[in-house]
Amino acid sequence: MIRVLVERWVDDPDSPVVYTEQVDGRRAVRMSQQIRDFTTVWFDVGERSVRLEAYVVPAGERPVELMRQCLVRNRNTWRTRYCLDEQNGIVLRARVALENLDEDEMSFVMAEIYEQIEVGFRPLLRALTG
Repeated sequence: MIRVLVERWVDDPDSPVVYTEQVDGRRAVRMSQQIRDFTTVWFDVGERSVRLEAYVVPAGERPVELMRQCLVRNRNTWRTRYCLDEQNGIVLRARVALENLDEDEMSFVMAEIYEQIEVGFRPLLRALTG
């Protein structure tokens, strides 16, 4: 279902999704953004859920301010949350139960990822550099 859905997004000229491919068992979806060129969203399908993840910024030199901003931003998200990845970079993550997986839910998650990058990217970069 995910493959069909993201290919439909790629084919839609009004969608920000411009590219998709399968990489090492995961689906990569590339979205064009206004605040930065592109964001790649990775889809990991498990037994009971699908996890989505999009890289935002590296951890940086001022981790306290960066983490504070991420925690404050997490208060206003519905489906996504700011997290640390394995390399201590900041990512947006979401998880959708397979039983709730449908086109609307996936569209809501992708829209929230898009919005969080648009709104949060520059302030988080400023937090990195001071």
